[in-house]
Amino acid sequence: MGFKTKTCNHLQNLDVQNIKKTNNYECSECIKTGGSWVHLRTCQECGVTLCCDSSPNRHASNHYANHNHPAVISAEPNEKWAWCYEHKSFKKY
Repeated sequence: MGFKTKTCNHLQNLDVQNIKKTNNYECSECIKTGGSWVHLRTCQECGVTLCCDSSPNRHASNHYANHNHPAVISAEPNEKWAWCYEHKSFKKY
């Protein structure tokens, strides 16, 4: 399953002026359990920052599955892109 070339509505409607960003470079769920993470993603629905699918616990994907919050941005420094879990769509901003 590859990336879709057309950007979905979740990402087209992403307001780059009001993107939810994190000030803490940590996965809020890994902190609770003593886990570790590789990269972080910030949910654009509720603002929680969680670990990516390359991390052992995959908290960001689990958050989407449990809460149906599809759009996240990379919380990595100097990265400006968004991902939609529902449509497997990617957008740079």
